[in-house]
Amino acid sequence: MSTDPPRRLSLATLPGVPAESRPPIDPRALRPRIVHLGIGAFHRAHQALYTQAAEAAHGGGWGIAGVTQRSRSVVDALRPQDGLYSFTERRPEDGATRVVGTVTEVLHAADDGARLDALLASPEVTVVSLTVTEKGYRRDAATGGLALEDPLVRGDLEGRPAPASVAGQLAAGLRARLRAGGAPVSLVSCDNMADNGAVLRRLVREFIAATAWEDRDRLLDWITGSVAFPATVVDRIVPATTDADRRAAARALTVADAGAVTGEPFTQWVLQDIFAADRPHWEAAGVRFVPDVSPYQLAKLRLLNGAHSLIAYLGLAAGCETVADVLATPWGEETVRAYCAEAAQSLPPTEGLDLPAYIDSLVDRFANPAMEHRVQQIAMDGSQKIPERWLAPLRELRAAGRDTPLLATALAAWARRTRDHPWTIRAPRSCAAPGTARTPRPRAGCCGCWAPRTSRTTPPSSRPYGRSWTPAPGRRADRTHRPRKGEPP
Repeated sequence: MSTDPPRRLSLATLPGVPAESRPPIDPRALRPRIVHLGIGAFHRAHQALYTQAAEAAHGGGWGIAGVTQRSRSVVDALRPQDGLYSFTERRPEDGATRVVGTVTEVLHAADDGARLDALLASPEVTVVSLTVTEKGYRRDAATGGLALEDPLVRGDLEGRPAPASVAGQLAAGLRARLRAGGAPVSLVSCDNMADNGAVLRRLVREFIAATAWEDRDRLLDWITGSVAFPATVVDRIVPATTDADRRAAARALTVADAGAVTGEPFTQWVLQDIFAADRPHWEAAGVRFVPDVSPYQLAKLRLLNGAHSLIAYLGLAAGCETVADVLATPWGEETVRAYCAEAAQSLPPTEGLDLPAYIDSLVDRFANPAMEHRVQQIAMDGSQKIPERWLAPLRELRAAGRDTPLLATALAAWARRTRDHPWTIRAPRSCAAPGTARTPRPRAGCCGCWAPRTSRTTPPSSRPYGRSWTPAPGRRADRTHRPRKGEPP
């Protein structure tokens, strides 16, 4: 019996992959024209696919140099595979698996800092995109600007050889680009933040302004005229890849794929049409270019993302494991529709945006059992997500004199979860620079700055708003009621 490891996906083994699963482009014909910071599962299931479709339609050699900020797992998965990986579209009836060939190289920001600097300075690279999550921008919670006292940011400002913060990496890259001739470039944030383009521009400029660089004023002037920061809206549900997903991909491809990702059939990308330089013909792949993305952004943040977070916390309290499990309960769909109807009152009317149809599509997407999207994954980092998803519409609707029972329930469900299970709702990483000791674990919430200490003699209620509870004589006081699966929280 052979003990040889299975062959892995690569340029050498690609000819042996079934024809219907091979990419519609020749990966060898591409060169790095896009740098992407944060080459996680979402980018590989979204922007990389759009780029492949645009390349198949119009050409241009649009390859992607993907950069991971911290973990080397993506490098270890994709580098031996020449950047190739597969995407499986999860449909209720069956799945469709295809290799994606647009990633030309995979870098680690610290270990490959010199190569990253060279790419950011290269006139061949005209688009730099990002999916680093909300917390990756290192924003000050009070001002929304750059957190200058964040250890990663401070270390970069003090001259760390390989910048560790996103703002530091981009600022150093733009400085090198100006010195190399100043070719225009577009920086495209694809993270779930309102006005993500304006936010990224502010953070980069504030980092540069805080440096001691002699050429900082010249650099800021050049950025004003030569660097664009388009706003974007991205949408596709991408669950965490499981071992079962990798086994299914291997069966479809006939080779092992350590970088396999999956996603739902629905996908959307809306881009502000203000690019400073050449870009792929993404419109041929279905991307919508508009003058103002904010109506689409608000709808996505407050309806899709807001409803997702709500049913994640309620689902965890009810013992559900996946989003589809929540939608299968007697209260799941009703809760989603009621929440969306409430939050939609905070959205401006927009031509071409049919909110009732959008809400219907959300229900269908959430109910797709093939997604197996775990509510625990959605609930992570809630402190970073809920201000834009829930707090902004809550304030606006309250100011207008409207009732907000579903938004209040959402906040109560989140607060209850962080109080009762603080380590299952991951708080942001310690703000320690790589290689330094982390600060002690926070109690809950955002870096533990607000979370109340709870007594072991006052276990939480199974209801969002809490109830009086007194242990019976002789019984342990730290037992918590755990509702049966599907029982409303």
